[in-house]
Amino acid sequence: MGFREKPMSRLFGFLSVVIVMAIGMYIYSQQVQSASAAAGATSPQAAINITGVKSDLISIASAERRYYATEGKYASLVELISTNSVSVARQRPPYSYSVEITPTSFRVVATRAGESASGTPSQLSVDENMEFQTSE
Repeated sequence: MGFREKPMSRLFGFLSVVIVMAIGMYIYSQQVQSASAAAGATSPQAAINITGVKSDLISIASAERRYYATEGKYASLVELISTNSVSVARQRPPYSYSVEITPTSFRVVATRAGESASGTPSQLSVDENMEFQTSE
């Protein structure tokens, strides 16, 4: 009897490992999908692009806040670039950047040119409170 129990316990152990691995892979795939959806994209390349755009928006918004702290007013994107307050380009294809300013607030906007083939938002923006908004 002892001889027959060992192969069965080995088989049970192997099946347990396979089941645990399958559950782990399922959870991992769900996390990857939700991370892409949270970024506003349906493909990995689009998620990378959106992440880069958000990083650029944060850089421009931080430059606006620094400019306001030193100059007492908000600046246009052209002013920020010309004073070397920000080193971000005016665009990251297919998105281009603009800054909307008032005496008391600002909004940095990234607008997509053309149609979305990968589920990316048509506009992303960040305001003086560093809050992001997206629109399809």
